[in-house]
Amino acid sequence: MYKQRVTQTLTAIAAAGLLAACGSESGSGDGGSDKAGAGKEGSGKGTTGSALTGVRWNVESLTVDGKKQQAPSGAYVKFGGKGGTGGNFGCNGYGAKASVEGDTVHFEPGPHTEMACDALDFEKSLARAMDGRLKAEVDDKSLTLTTAGGDRIALSAESGAPLKGTEWTVTSVGDKGTATSLPKALDDKVKLTFGKDGTVRGNLGCNAVTADADARDGKIALGMPKVTRKMCPGDVMPTERTLLKLFEGKASYTVDHRTLTLTDGKTVVKAQAPA
Repeated sequence: MYKQRVTQTLTAIAAAGLLAACGSESGSGDGGSDKAGAGKEGSGKGTTGSALTGVRWNVESLTVDGKKQQAPSGAYVKFGGKGGTGGNFGCNGYGAKASVEGDTVHFEPGPHTEMACDALDFEKSLARAMDGRLKAEVDDKSLTLTTAGGDRIALSAESGAPLKGTEWTVTSVGDKGTATSLPKALDDKVKLTFGKDGTVRGNLGCNAVTADADARDGKIALGMPKVTRKMCPGDVMPTERTLLKLFEGKASYTVDHRTLTLTDGKTVVKAQAPA
């Protein structure tokens, strides 16, 4: 089954929109969207659909035929929520279908990317183990999925970065609805921090910026920016000008684990939180 699915190309996945749909959620309140405490009725042993969904579950290990393997960094799964179901087997991303009935999860991996990976054997084993009906047991922030044959997948819940109090490093900016990567000269230089005092502070790549920032219910109202007036290289200024278009207006925001997206419908900004 796995081989049939991996023959799908990356182009087909992108066209289906599966990878883009994995795990994105609207921000609200202080911006913490992926919370390990989601579905608190699942605290303690047992499980319900609400205890599983909307949480990023990091794969810790896989035990097949009694042999335990540690998962590569980056392997995770997310069951439903606003962003749909999907994840990463450790290198390759995937979309999926999943339903929860009592303590049973029916999981069906969808198309995968096809990158060459050192951990490809682990990925194949994990994909086979996750394909079908699995018994799910939640114990606080741990999840164990067990196949009918007794193979086990151990996972742990991970909190996403909160909007406020996190220093977000801007990775891409666009002014026509699509964000593009920043020039190399700006790598790791454009940063924004939304404070609990209702302000935003940061660096646009050369000039520092501060402004009021009222974030609630997935929206941020940004006030008039105060910007320093340094002379900056020519390839820096287009990025600064585009970022400033978000100010003196209202933008929508989403926080997906450690990725922040801001947009006012035309200007799009994506940023990453530190791991």
